[in-house]
Amino acid sequence: MTPITDLVTLRDALRDFCAARDWHRFHTPKNLVMALSVEAAELVEHFQWATPEESLALPADKRAAVADEIADVLIYLTELADVLDIDPIAAAREKIVKNAAKYPAPSR
Repeated sequence: MTPITDLVTLRDALRDFCAARDWHRFHTPKNLVMALSVEAAELVEHFQWATPEESLALPADKRAAVADEIADVLIYLTELADVLDIDPIAAAREKIVKNAAKYPAPSR
């Protein structure tokens, strides 16, 4: 297996993983975005009722569980972008430019 070191190798590994299980037929944008929403909610659950300080100082077991949920969110987001033929890095770069125009940094 090729080491996963960037979004392209992650995307390719996910394509192979899904193809081996014949899951591509289920990975429509609708299904992927619903799964993404569920995984994002599971990530939120780890921080529900935590103070800001607690959210910054997660114990090792909670941090590992949060890492698993972050992975799930990233996986579904990567698959969604792949199915829709959207380059997530390019989309993020363009969004940063839009946000910079919308929210200019204060002059110093």
